[in-house]
Amino acid sequence: MRPSDASVIIRPRNSWEAIDLGVLLARKHAGLLMLSWAIVTLPLFALLCLLFWDKPTLAVLIFWWLKPAYERLPLYILSNALFGATPSLSQALKAFPGLLKPQLITSLTWRRLSLTRSFDLPVVQLEGLSGDERKKRLIVLSQRNARPASWLTVIGVHLETALWVGGVSLFYMLIPGQLETNWQWSQLIDSAAEEWLWLEHLSNMLYALGLIVWGPVYVASGFTLYLNRRTELEAWDIELTFRQLAQRLRSVAIALLLGCSLLLLPATEKALAADQTSCPIPAQDPNGPLSDRLLNQPLTSKAAQDAISALLEKPPFRNTEMVTRWRFGDEQPATDDGSFNDAIKAFMRGMEVWRYINSISAVFEALLWAVLIGLIGWLIWRYREWLTTFTARLGIKRQQTVQPPQQLFGLDLAPRSLPDDIAAEAERLWDEEPRAALGLLYRGLLSRLVHDQRLPLQSSHTETEVLHLVEGIGQAELDQFSRTLTAHWQNLAYGHRLPPAELKNTLCSAWRQLFAPGVQA
Repeated sequence: MRPSDASVIIRPRNSWEAIDLGVLLARKHAGLLMLSWAIVTLPLFALLCLLFWDKPTLAVLIFWWLKPAYERLPLYILSNALFGATPSLSQALKAFPGLLKPQLITSLTWRRLSLTRSFDLPVVQLEGLSGDERKKRLIVLSQRNARPASWLTVIGVHLETALWVGGVSLFYMLIPGQLETNWQWSQLIDSAAEEWLWLEHLSNMLYALGLIVWGPVYVASGFTLYLNRRTELEAWDIELTFRQLAQRLRSVAIALLLGCSLLLLPATEKALAADQTSCPIPAQDPNGPLSDRLLNQPLTSKAAQDAISALLEKPPFRNTEMVTRWRFGDEQPATDDGSFNDAIKAFMRGMEVWRYINSISAVFEALLWAVLIGLIGWLIWRYREWLTTFTARLGIKRQQTVQPPQQLFGLDLAPRSLPDDIAAEAERLWDEEPRAALGLLYRGLLSRLVHDQRLPLQSSHTETEVLHLVEGIGQAELDQFSRTLTAHWQNLAYGHRLPPAELKNTLCSAWRQLFAPGVQA
C-alpha cells in the first residue's frame, strides 16, 4: 500500500471518526460491494435451504457461521479502491477463490467468535502474516483499537437483528387484511407443522438480505480502523507532508542553484585574482569573554538574578489577596458590616431563578409525557384490527361494543321474526318449500350466533368468514352443523340445487341437539 495514492485524507483520527470514515467509504462503493456480496452469498443460502429444507434453523446457522469467508471479498475491493485501483465486478469475483486460501480453517473455527474479527482480517489478508508474527503484529495494533473494534462487532450484531426484525415487520404489514384475519395462530407457532416451513425459510432469507446491506459496512469500518492505527504507528501523515514538500521544492531547486551560482561567480573571480597569502588569525580575541572589559563590571550575575526575582514578587507580576468569606468572582469585597445580609439576599435571588427553571423543566416533562402517550395511542389505533384478531385467537373475552346486525345476507335475524320451534317449522315446510325450510334453519343459526354466542358478525362478512368465527368458539358439533348447513344453503341460494330429502332429518335432529326446542333464538 502506498499512502500517497490514497483517495482519502491520511491523518490520525480517533477511533469513532475512523469508523465513520469506513461507513462513508462503503457508501461510495455501495453498488459494487452489495452486488458482489449478493452474488456470492445468495446462491449459497439457496443451496443450504434446499439441503436442509426440514431444518431451517440449521441452514441459517451454517450461513451465519460462514460470514468470515464472505467478508474477504469486500476487503479486497476496498483495499484496492482506496489506493486508486478499483476492481470491476468480474475481477473481484475471479479473485475471490484465491482470497479464501490463507487461514480459512482457523477463521471458521477458534477465531470465528472473535470480537475484533474485522480489525484483524487485514493483517491476514493484506499483510499475509501468520503464527507468531501475526500475534505480535496484532498486539501492537490492538493497543488502542481493540475496544472500538469489539464495540463495532457488538453494535453490528444489534444492527443485524434490527434489520431482520424490520424486514419481518415490513413483510407482515404488506399482508392483505383479509389474509391476516384468516391466519391460524395456533398452527403458525406449531413447530411440527410442515406447511409453515416456507415461512421460516422466508424469515431466514430476510436475514440474508439484511447482510447485503450491513456486511460490507462492517468490513469497511474494521479496515479504516486498521488504516488509522497504521497511520499513528508509521506516521504516514508526516511522510506524506515531506513528500508534498519535496514535490513543491523540486520545481524551484534548479532555479535556486542557478541563482546561487550567479551570486558566487564574482567572489570566485576575485579569489582567483587575489594573492595566495592571507591575513594571520590572532591567537586570542582582545574582546573575548576573558577580556578586562567584562571582568571589571560592577554588576554580577548573582546580583542580576536577585534583582529579577525581587521584581517578579511585586505587582503587577504577583497579586496577593486574603479572602475571608464566600463571594462571587465578579463581586467586589464588602467594606461594611452589612456584607452578610447582602450575601443572604443574593442567595435568595438565586433560589428564585432556580424556581423558574424548575417550572420550565416541569412543562417540558409534561409535554414529553403527552407526546409519548399520544404515540402509544396512535399505535394502538393504527393496529387495532391486528390486536383484535390476536386477542380473539388467545381466547381473551372482548366486550360487545356494537349492536348486533338486524339483517345479514338479506335475512332478518330479529328473534321475534322466528317461530318458537324452528326445527318443527322446518320439517313442515321441507316437502313443499325446501328453500324456505333451509332458509329458516340458516336464519335461525345466524340469529343464535349473534344473540346467544355473541359473535361480532357484520354485514360485510361472508359465509366463509362466519364459519371461521364459529370455528373459533371451540364447539365441534356446532362447527360441523354450521359447515353442513352453510354448504347446502349456498348450493340452493347461488346454484339453485335442491338439498336431498334425507337431509331434513339430519339437520332437524342436529338443531334439536344444539338448541333446546321451545327457546327463542
